[in-house]
Amino acid sequence: MSERLLLTDDEVRALREALTGRPPQEILRKAYELFGQTAAISFSGAEDVALIAMCHEEGISLPVFTLDTGRLHPETYELLQQVRDKYGVQIEVFSPEAAAIERLTREKGLFSFYQDGHEECCGIRKVAPLRRALASRRAWITGQRRDQSPDTRANVPVVEIDGRFGSPDRQLLKFNPLALWPSQRVWSFIRAAEVPFNALHARGFVSIGCAPCTRAILPGEHERAGRWSWEEATHRECGLHK
Repeated sequence: MSERLLLTDDEVRALREALTGRPPQEILRKAYELFGQTAAISFSGAEDVALIAMCHEEGISLPVFTLDTGRLHPETYELLQQVRDKYGVQIEVFSPEAAAIERLTREKGLFSFYQDGHEECCGIRKVAPLRRALASRRAWITGQRRDQSPDTRANVPVVEIDGRFGSPDRQLLKFNPLALWPSQRVWSFIRAAEVPFNALHARGFVSIGCAPCTRAILPGEHERAGRWSWEEATHRECGLHK
């Protein structure tokens, strides 16, 4: 693992160019070689479990964390346990601060996001816990894909500097090993490798978040149509990947 605290912009650009188009397993291994246990996989969906399975197959020992918003589907909690059991990984769980949740629900009730947008609720339940999860990290690894959302993720790079959760004196790199994989390729891997997946996928759910903010999609709809479906498509990000 490199002991240097910062990579220059040119070094990050060269790393991105070298890894673009390479197999996800190679990208995972490079992240581990560079950052070791200071890198971690952010686990929330099917793509992230695929990355965990790849690490298991390749003998890459990357930490895993997840965000428990307190509003997840029961099936999502069941998947967490299935992944722990199958791959023998400890999944560090980060939850929102109780005082912030109590204030929000006291002032605005349990479903304020239907009236004034999801940003405030997601900020408390997702963004703040993620900030804590990444505070000691030098890199994080996500399952983002370009074809997940043509409105917000069409240009997701394989490697980038995360300017939102990092800072000038604490550089944070973000690896997206599946950025160039279409959904069909991800699911082909999941089925071939017998990777556990959320039972809601069999009921028409594609992109799965909190229970009040997620629905099954209709025929012909894009996969992100089931997230915050009452809002404009260009607003359908929770703040983790903006």
